[in-house]
Amino acid sequence: MLACETGKPLIQHAWERARACTAIHETIIATDHAAIRDAALAFGARCVMTRCDHQNGTSRICEAIATVDASIIVNVQGDEPEIEPELISAAIAALVGDEGAALATVVSPFLPEEDPSNPNIVKCVVGLNNRALYFSRALIPFCRAGGAPANPLKHVGLYVYRRAFLNAFPSLAATPLEQAEQLEQLRALEHGFPIAVARGIARSQGIDTPEQYAAFVRRFRES
Repeated sequence: MLACETGKPLIQHAWERARACTAIHETIIATDHAAIRDAALAFGARCVMTRCDHQNGTSRICEAIATVDASIIVNVQGDEPEIEPELISAAIAALVGDEGAALATVVSPFLPEEDPSNPNIVKCVVGLNNRALYFSRALIPFCRAGGAPANPLKHVGLYVYRRAFLNAFPSLAATPLEQAEQLEQLRALEHGFPIAVARGIARSQGIDTPEQYAAFVRRFRES
């Protein structure tokens, strides 16, 4: 989404948030759309053009980093205009601290005004070793009558990868759970790549619906 009621492109908001993270050394926008490239160049971002046939963001990142010399790569999605820089730092720290993990991400408690049953807000179940067990659009975990309560955790649209995982990803076949849920991170889990999970407080959501966009604009105007 280029036109934005905040006065600057939506992608610029996400770019500025990423640049505010002191753990990131360089911020690059990867896109296959000329209008996004032109907007990025206009506000001073470095931009890499990629093929238009990528099925998900991880695949696009694999192409975009071909000439980037980095062992750890962060994927801040362009529809996360309010992502907190401290969550990016937490995800990086989670991957660095777990040598056996191939990638890392972040979870957060749900805010009081958020609906955990909303399929546009992805949920994550985390093991005692702080690795992801599963991601779903459904409300998980399910608390059976008489069972101990377990609060759902909101997944933040942020990934930190080891380069070795990105080198392997293009050869990984799509998986049944990934295709059922339409969640690319399930491909990593189904192929046996551990995902480290950091915890933090995400006070916003990614923008996947008109309602989420309207809420973002409202918060921006009130700030």
